[in-house]
Amino acid sequence: MLFSTLGDLLHRSGKPADEDYPGEVAVTVPVPPEEVFDVLSDGWCYGLWVVGASHIRDVEDGWPAVGSRIHHGVGPWPLTLHDYTEVVGMDKPRLLELRARSWPLGVARVRLDLRPDGNGGTEIRMAECASEGPGRVLPGRVQYLMLAPRNRESLQRLADIVVSRSSGSRDRAGTTGDPGGRGGDAPHEPG
Repeated sequence: MLFSTLGDLLHRSGKPADEDYPGEVAVTVPVPPEEVFDVLSDGWCYGLWVVGASHIRDVEDGWPAVGSRIHHGVGPWPLTLHDYTEVVGMDKPRLLELRARSWPLGVARVRLDLRPDGNGGTEIRMAECASEGPGRVLPGRVQYLMLAPRNRESLQRLADIVVSRSSGSRDRAGTTGDPGGRGGDAPHEPG
């Protein structure tokens, strides 16, 4: 009886106990949502900005269409877990919802929400919660406290890539830009 109940807890899916995502982190970049979504649309880039992703093995045609997957490794070699992340929702250039698997550690739902900031930039909001596996039994607030530092770092890496690509585009177009892609246009977390 105990093992079947524990098994049910570890494999159930749906919303966490706190209903929906327990919290989110955000960063603002000085580029429009379309340019941010272009980076999200490059599945081969995920290993550069997603903390913990160690190797992208394949990106299915059509990424980031709903149902398409990135096949990845998570964790350090030789302990790398091979699994995948699947798109479960997409509204270009505003929203990308993912189901990220790292079994036996679990499955997470991840939401990336891109909001124009009114100044030509984009606020990127990221929320994540365990939806299956051992983390699923943790209260939402505990999940948030565990995931927020990693997600902040992931967003900072994503922001660096977005700004760098955007600066490179402006430089090639003959305008001046900060050679490091940072300067006064550096990504920042909302105050």
